Amino acid sequence: MTWSEMQPLLSQACWDTLYMVGWSTLIAVVGGLPLGVLLVLTDRGGLLQNLAANKVIGQVVNIARSLPFIILMVALMNFTRTITGTTIGREAAIVPLAIGAIPFFARLVETAVREVDGGLVEAVQSMGGNTWTIVRKVLVPESLPSLIASTTTTIVALIGYSAMAGTVGAGGLGDIAIRYGYQRFETELMWITVAILAVVISLIQFAGDYAARSLHRRGGSSGPAPRLRFLKAKEPAAADISKVA
Repeated sequence: MTWSEMQPLLSQACWDTLYMVGWSTLIAVVGGLPLGVLLVLTDRGGLLQNLAANKVIGQVVNIARSLPFIILMVALMNFTRTITGTTIGREAAIVPLAIGAIPFFARLVETAVREVDGGLVEAVQSMGGNTWTIVRKVLVPESLPSLIASTTTTIVALIGYSAMAGTVGAGGLGDIAIRYGYQRFETELMWITVAILAVVISLIQFAGDYAARSLHRRGGSSGPAPRLRFLKAKEPAAADISKVA
């Protein structure tokens, strides 16, 4: 197979892979972020301590994470057909990709949020901050570098999952590697696909690491004080009112 024949195949496959991974990552972040934060809040000593709910959520996450992705795809075929109307193609692949990534990302979020200094949480509580304020102004901002790193890890995992989804007709680079590299013995095309995957993963990992380091340096130089200004700003106003009275 000549390069002129391979180029359109590879271009379409790259676009299909980025399309599947992009939408799956977005859904995983939207679903996994609140789930991971909830695991922290409902745990022992958490702001919304509820051990029964924590154990139920934790078990559901653990069971979902324990399923190999190829089995998850097969198990979700009926659900995927209900959502997308088909079980073949990149749109259909997004369903199992996202469902498989949500619990994976939720555990990474849980780990990241647990690293936040408890002193900041206590400080906001002493200033009258409620649970939503603590989550929005302390837990998520302070754990943002780790959350960026977790998102990068999830994207890399999803690229691997998308390649696996290519074995059942999802399209993308995995499909090219299977159909041409394995079934038609186009070894050159298969190794080009491997090289493209390696370059894409390296670029994503580099960008994620750079963003996480940049946020970490910015947070380290400013310290925790700026995070609490939104509450401290209320104190002068209260003092002025007392003087007027």
